[in-house]
Amino acid sequence: MSRKKAGLSQRHKRIIQFLERFQDEFGYPPTIREIGENTEISSTSVVNYYLNQLEEMRFIERSNNVSRGIRLLKTLSGETFQKFKQSAESLADLLTIPLVGNIVAGEPMPVPPSDFNYYDPDSGIEIARSLLPPRERTDQLYALKVNGDSMIDAMVNDGDVVIMKKVDHAENGEMVAIWLSDRDETTLKYFFLENGRVRLQPANPLMKPIIINDPKVVEVQGKVVLVIRQLDDLKLT
Repeated sequence: MSRKKAGLSQRHKRIIQFLERFQDEFGYPPTIREIGENTEISSTSVVNYYLNQLEEMRFIERSNNVSRGIRLLKTLSGETFQKFKQSAESLADLLTIPLVGNIVAGEPMPVPPSDFNYYDPDSGIEIARSLLPPRERTDQLYALKVNGDSMIDAMVNDGDVVIMKKVDHAENGEMVAIWLSDRDETTLKYFFLENGRVRLQPANPLMKPIIINDPKVVEVQGKVVLVIRQLDDLKLT
């Protein structure tokens, strides 16, 4: 459906502003769902409706067969968006990391049966390859959504996503996902092996470390290689 009235509505402007800010922040375009969440549009079909109009007005171009295939061509002032040519290169650099469950950053909690085992191929976290350490094997990576605030001083907040590398051991001081086999519980903490005991150290001065006397019940599921912050700070007002 075409617009009957020329010009940009407030929703058009909010979408353009968010596209520009997201591209500046991350180097690649957002998804339709991310656009809706950050411009207070609850329906993805409504977001798509406004994007179609912006495409007709030549503010954006779209590649419907590509995830995140939205490119901002010009800003609200009519100036050419300087980074839009870089978007194609950024898209080619994107990796989809499977989002396999949740991890508790707090007191250890029982692990739901799906966590660490369930993967919906339609869900995943897209990141730029350049954000990862050089020569990192991408087939060893998975993502977990963080619940809790025990790692806030490590800049890991409730709702953030951590990209994990599958490992079965950890060096002292590494941030790892731990499964406590005797309790069937999981947690995200700094790992320390000291005098035959394991200390799981939070990064929150209000929380005490967890001391495990029997290291055999501590199973390392993976270590953190990247933290993806939630997008609340990008939300337009």
